[in-house]
Amino acid sequence: MDTWRAGVSKKGHFSPQILISRPLGRRRWLTKVFKAILVVVLLVTICINVMFIMDTAGRLKEEALMAGASGSDAVDADSRRNSFRLQESQPKALAIEVLSSQSKVSVSVDGATILEDGEEHKGRGIHVLILNQATGSVMAQRTFDTYSPHEDEAMALFLNMVSDGRIIIFAIKGSKKLPIRRSKVLHKKDEGTFQMKQPARDLLKRLGSRRSQAIGWRDMWAMVAKKGGKMLGESYSKSTEFNTWGAPVVLRVEVPLVPVEESECDWPDTDENRRRRHFCSHIEGYGSVCSCADPAPLIFNPARLPNSQVQTDVFPVNDVPVAIIASNRPHYLYRMLRSLLSAHGANPDMITVFIDGYFEEPLEVTKLFGLRGIQHTPIGIKNARISQHYKASLTATFNIFPDTQYAIIVEEDLDVSPDFFSYFSQTKRLLEEDESIYCISAWNDQGYEHTSEDPSQLYRVETMPGLGWILRRSLYKEELEPKWPTPEKMWDWDMWMRLPEVRKGRECVVPDVSRTYHFGASGLNMNSYFQDVYFKKHSLNTIPYVEMRGIDSMKKENYEELVVSLIKKATVLDHSKSPCEESFIPEKKGSTFVMYIKMEEPKDFGTWKQVAKCFKIWDLDARGYHNSMWRMHMKGSELLVIGVPNSDYSKFKPSNVTPIYLERPKEKIKSIIR
Repeated sequence: MDTWRAGVSKKGHFSPQILISRPLGRRRWLTKVFKAILVVVLLVTICINVMFIMDTAGRLKEEALMAGASGSDAVDADSRRNSFRLQESQPKALAIEVLSSQSKVSVSVDGATILEDGEEHKGRGIHVLILNQATGSVMAQRTFDTYSPHEDEAMALFLNMVSDGRIIIFAIKGSKKLPIRRSKVLHKKDEGTFQMKQPARDLLKRLGSRRSQAIGWRDMWAMVAKKGGKMLGESYSKSTEFNTWGAPVVLRVEVPLVPVEESECDWPDTDENRRRRHFCSHIEGYGSVCSCADPAPLIFNPARLPNSQVQTDVFPVNDVPVAIIASNRPHYLYRMLRSLLSAHGANPDMITVFIDGYFEEPLEVTKLFGLRGIQHTPIGIKNARISQHYKASLTATFNIFPDTQYAIIVEEDLDVSPDFFSYFSQTKRLLEEDESIYCISAWNDQGYEHTSEDPSQLYRVETMPGLGWILRRSLYKEELEPKWPTPEKMWDWDMWMRLPEVRKGRECVVPDVSRTYHFGASGLNMNSYFQDVYFKKHSLNTIPYVEMRGIDSMKKENYEELVVSLIKKATVLDHSKSPCEESFIPEKKGSTFVMYIKMEEPKDFGTWKQVAKCFKIWDLDARGYHNSMWRMHMKGSELLVIGVPNSDYSKFKPSNVTPIYLERPKEKIKSIIR
């Protein structure tokens, strides 16, 4: 029998298996050819890149030689890289479109809308946008209601604080008409330039406007300009009749961007300047803080409090946390923080800014000064929202500082005096030594320039003033926090704290001359008119250190003795005269006077409010009284006003003196334009 061998037939021929392997050899050959082609392509690519690199190096060498031939030093490696980068990213232009109309303003950049306000009855006035001249990013956005008083001044101040080179966009919105009937006269609060006075118009002219002097009632206007440069475009539409608005205007301009290096300052590399550089690169309108030549300092070194106030204090005031209640008013916050950080005894580590909402700019202002900032989600609306903001801020303060027994509360629209912390340091002990004291405030409701003069003097008052005050942890945690008004209640937090069932007969201590000054002219319950009438002329102590006198006399029993002694030595004023007469208060400095007014029961403030109106002080409700008695200074003398027969001090009224009674004048029908 023949022996079988794999792949070989009996006759010695190859089997069919050998024939099948031929196509596989052909594939291997094709693969090798393909790989060879790839290698050739790769070599060619490398050669091209090498040639490109050599060519680029040659051109750079030529540029360096040319620069040297013109008298320049040899270009170093960093300069060559910078030059190459600038060649790759040449500045481009922004396409800006601005709409100004009766019911809407909008701004778009390169087709993207960056501002649009078409909401009814809101946004009246001049809208201002600030863009970065290198990146085109929005650095600030403001609306100035130039129908209302002083808003043109606020706009001028803001524009003066903008750095040179920035792109400024203006647009007027009239707002839809909102009719108000007064004595059969129809007024429409729907115009954007009514209170724009000459200084503001002149400023716009200096920015390049050709129409600023002509903009009038219900006209439409838009402008794009470069601060310190030229006007880039302006459009204007005049109102043809009193009851009509100018036609909408659409302004389209192209604005060339500049290299980033031209928009930045070369400040030394310090922690302070790193914060400054971060802030100034994307926030605008803060003046000298972003000055390249002479930037305003961000670090303050205020004087320490006297050792006598700190060494013997178990809880020194420089270790008391300060809660700043803020919203979206960053310029107010900036001013307030500079004032607070400059006050003697200020401790930045103990300051926290609480922001009601997730607003970028107030938080950036906080970080600019290296302070702690906390944002939270708003709860409620209007007054209820403010009330919940206060509660959240106070709770967080005592949680952040679990060992503190006190907290100082300050609003973002307050200046503070140089001795703000010294004042609290001296008076704080009263909170522990007298249970009848509710709070200690830096604000005197009656403390106007003409009604206060002694910065060392203190009063007790039944009303809770707020506006810069110190609070005990025990009072907040045990009484106020558990009963704080809930979000659905539209209550003012301070009015709630003044309720008899909350105050429980306790009183607050206040200075004759306030240690805070209210400068805010915009807010939920504030406008420029209200600020001018009731807050602008309040006094503020400017003396760096004042030793408060009679601190122990603020204790309940001692204060009664003090008041009685003042009444007994006081001269009774001539009650046949009206308090509104200039001669009612004699020109005898250093005297003590007393007057008696009609006050039948605890809430009978009718005559007092008319007297307050005569004295040109707060007259909207009764504040700053103790046992139906008010204290203040007038014409250099101390004055006591006693309500009869409600006050316990009525017994000191001479029998031949008839209490002054002033009837509330009948309300005249007026057309009020605000």
